[in-house]
Amino acid sequence: MTTTRKTTTKLASVFLIVAMLFGMLCVAGTVTAGAASNDKVKLYSASPYFTKYGMTTYEVYIQTKDNAADQKVYIHYNYLNGEEWRDQEAEYFTTLNDGSKIWKAFFTSFNTKYCIKYVADGVTYWDNNNGNDYTYGNSIGSAPIISERNGYQYPYMGFTVNALLQNYAYHKNVFVRYTTDGWNSYSDVAMSYSATTDNGTERWTATLPIGRAEFTGEGFHYAICYQVNGQEYWANYFGADYDRNYHINQ
Repeated sequence: MTTTRKTTTKLASVFLIVAMLFGMLCVAGTVTAGAASNDKVKLYSASPYFTKYGMTTYEVYIQTKDNAADQKVYIHYNYLNGEEWRDQEAEYFTTLNDGSKIWKAFFTSFNTKYCIKYVADGVTYWDNNNGNDYTYGNSIGSAPIISERNGYQYPYMGFTVNALLQNYAYHKNVFVRYTTDGWNSYSDVAMSYSATTDNGTERWTATLPIGRAEFTGEGFHYAICYQVNGQEYWANYFGADYDRNYHINQ
C-alpha cells in the first residue's frame, strides 16, 4: 500500500512538471509570435470620430510593412461586453515615404476594446498591444506625431490645437503652421509641453490667435511640425491638412 502511494505521488509530480513545462513553452511561443507580427502590422493612429450615449465611432489607421501579394487588414473589436468579437475590414489608404502602407477603417463600439488582424497570403498576424488590446486611451501607435480631435470649438478668443507625439529625445521643437487664406500665407505658433501620457507619449498644446470669422472661413487649415534629432516630422492628415471639421462629433 505504501509503495503504491509513493508511485502515485511520483507520477503526479511528473505530470505536474510536464504540465508546467508545456505551459511555459506555450507562453514563450505566444510572445515570439507577437514580436514577429509587430514587424508586419502596427496601429498607426486612432481617434474618436463620433460619440453619443456611451457609443463611440473610431477612425483608425493601420501601418503594414510587407510585400505579400494578397493583403487584408481588419479591426477585430468588442462591440459590447458579453458579445462575440467582430471584424471590420480596413481599406487601403496611402503609401508612406518608407514604402509602408496605411489602411483606414471605422468601427463603432460601446466597449471600445480592439486589436488589429492582418492576413497576408493566407497567414494571420496580430497587433494586440502586447496582449493588452487597444482601448480609448491608445490614440498614437507607430505615428511620430498626430493632432488630437477636440470637441467642437467656438474660437472667439483663439483656437486650441493639441498634439500627441513620440518622445524621441528630450530636446525638441514643436509648432503649428496654419493659414486662413488657403496657404497663400501662413503663420507658425510654438507648441508647449502639456503632459506625458500613461504609455510614455507626450501631449503638446498651442492656441492659434484667430477669431470665429477666420475659423469658419474656407481658407483655414493647419498642420503640426515636430523637429527632433535633426529630423522633421509632419502631422498633416496624410497631406489633406487639418481644418475646422477635424473634431469629435457629438
